[in-house]
Amino acid sequence: MEERQQSTPSLLLALTPVVLTLIILGTQIFYFGVFEPHIPLAIGVALASFVGIYLGLSWEDIRTGIFKVIHVALPSVSVLIVVGMIIGIWIASGTVPTIIYYGLKTLSPEIFLAAGMVICAVVAVSLGTSWGSVGTVGLALIGIGDGFDIPVYWTAGAVVSGAFFGDKVSPLSDTTNLAPAVTGTDVFSHIKNMMATTIPAMVIAFLIYIGVGYFVIDTQSVSFEKIEGITAALDSNFYISAWALLPALVVMVLALKKFPPLPSLFAGVIVGGAFAMVTQGQSLQSVFDYANNGYSIQTNISEIDNLLNRGGIQSMMWTISLVLIALSFGGALETTGCLRSIINSIKSKVKTFAGTQVASVGTAFTTNLVAGDPYLSVALPGRMFSPVYRGMGYSTLNLSRGIEEGGTLMSPLIPWNAGGAFVISALGLGIAGDSLENLLYIPLAFACWTAPLIGIAYAYLGWYSPKATDEEREEWESSGADIAKFNDDGTPVAN
Repeated sequence: MEERQQSTPSLLLALTPVVLTLIILGTQIFYFGVFEPHIPLAIGVALASFVGIYLGLSWEDIRTGIFKVIHVALPSVSVLIVVGMIIGIWIASGTVPTIIYYGLKTLSPEIFLAAGMVICAVVAVSLGTSWGSVGTVGLALIGIGDGFDIPVYWTAGAVVSGAFFGDKVSPLSDTTNLAPAVTGTDVFSHIKNMMATTIPAMVIAFLIYIGVGYFVIDTQSVSFEKIEGITAALDSNFYISAWALLPALVVMVLALKKFPPLPSLFAGVIVGGAFAMVTQGQSLQSVFDYANNGYSIQTNISEIDNLLNRGGIQSMMWTISLVLIALSFGGALETTGCLRSIINSIKSKVKTFAGTQVASVGTAFTTNLVAGDPYLSVALPGRMFSPVYRGMGYSTLNLSRGIEEGGTLMSPLIPWNAGGAFVISALGLGIAGDSLENLLYIPLAFACWTAPLIGIAYAYLGWYSPKATDEEREEWESSGADIAKFNDDGTPVAN
């Protein structure tokens, strides 16, 4: 029997598994009120696979494509595992309690949100990972905010703004290196070009958080008796000292010396475990248990117990399972050609540089939305749109900035995306327990969604939108880079 050849899906067919999956996902979350995206996304894998089989692919082809995407993102899963360990260990070592203690003693409620954003940004730039920043300093800031009676979604918004912006401009970050790699630029030119949107977005977010601290949140009602109760309980249950910050300092020093993020974070686990035994009186067996199952404490103060009873590898399993299923969906969509068909349809309709910039940012965001994977949302549009920018005579630095803003920065704002799932789990937002109001952190992460808007405005105004230099053109020619040709109406010639 003659084997069928795979055909390219039409736009309608390509959209079918995406739209149906989003409908099922919306029913689960908003109609049933249950934030468990796993099964809707698993159904999406099946729907995309049926499309692939209809187009002539075998199940073995689809499975290979799914595993290929999962393999690319396995480093992220590894980071999740180590961050789970580090959360449990750094609570046991007194690192997180010390940050909370000093934060309540030194920060004021008025400046807390703005300061928290800046702190998370600095840590993320140093570590090269937004997840490491969220799971450590971000978790401590949640505790400080709770002590100030600031709604958790406000604190989470500030943490996400700082952490993911720091990740975006860190030369140690994987996505910051991936974006220029797939668009044919270098990482330091990429970071420099992003400053045009990074600085204004961070300033806007900083001013909003300052305004909220002084004029929106009722700081006059802050209970200093509650704060004193929290700090006293922390002091009585942990050895509070600046020395307890040593595990965090070790990780930051290793990162600054350009050690890879994963070994640097694991070094923090080792140092934190040793510190827990030496200063907090923990046994080796307890340290192992905290790394696997999370820290456990009963102080009879609900704020402390709710915050510090967390961490461990097992606490990340909900997130990891969601990430793996979302990656499978993304892999199935890419293997069957559905994503490529959708992107080609968008690409064929853009006729101007501004329209192309909007399309690249929107495609990165949409890939994040439907595939749940920040890596795919950077890599796929980067590969697809690079020839268009070259053909228009614009530097692909515009593209690398756009896909970072639609990919990296939008990742934590999509709850079933790898970034969003991690934020919800690590910060204990309780979404899986139906506390859907905590999803308000999404619009309150101002720095994340203002940056793409600023970038799009620049494209229409012609600001900070560099044309290709002679050196870039020579590099394209010498490397044989793909350069799109255009029809008379301005649309790219079909491949």
